[in-house]
Amino acid sequence: MCEKVREDELRVRKKYEKLTKLLIARKITVTTMESATSGQIASLITDTEGASAIMKGAFITYSNEAKIKQGVPAGVLEKYSVYSPETAECMAKACAKIYGADIGIGVTGTMGNVDPANEESSVPGQVYFAIAIKGDVFSYYRELKPRPTRLAYKMKVAEEVCDELMRRLDQGI
Repeated sequence: MCEKVREDELRVRKKYEKLTKLLIARKITVTTMESATSGQIASLITDTEGASAIMKGAFITYSNEAKIKQGVPAGVLEKYSVYSPETAECMAKACAKIYGADIGIGVTGTMGNVDPANEESSVPGQVYFAIAIKGDVFSYYRELKPRPTRLAYKMKVAEEVCDELMRRLDQGI
């Protein structure tokens, strides 16, 4: 089991190295507002030398209060819940706007357990993320199979985000 987890982690790290080098080559800036992944995506981007040329900054907004302080409207959280495509979209747009980045990534969801602060809307394994690219916003939903560790959950979500962003970049932005 540990060997499989390690292989998965190395695969995701290689994907992020490729993504980051592509962003650097194209001079495309990026930022994140992460809840469920708690900064894992920003960390993976900045693991590649030269990432400071494209990483504008990042937010870890683990609480609803933090999301609101960084620009997610409280009304969105109240109407749709913290675990929704609408919240992920607001997160992606807010971080892109704050940092003036070409790409904003917003991630929210529940990993392997129910969130005690949001029990009514928390379903383990449900993740929402959005990618804002120069004003356009693309939303995604994933249901994750159980993972052995929180890091394994974060790496799986990070991989899903990377794969979708690479698809968008291949289409040209």
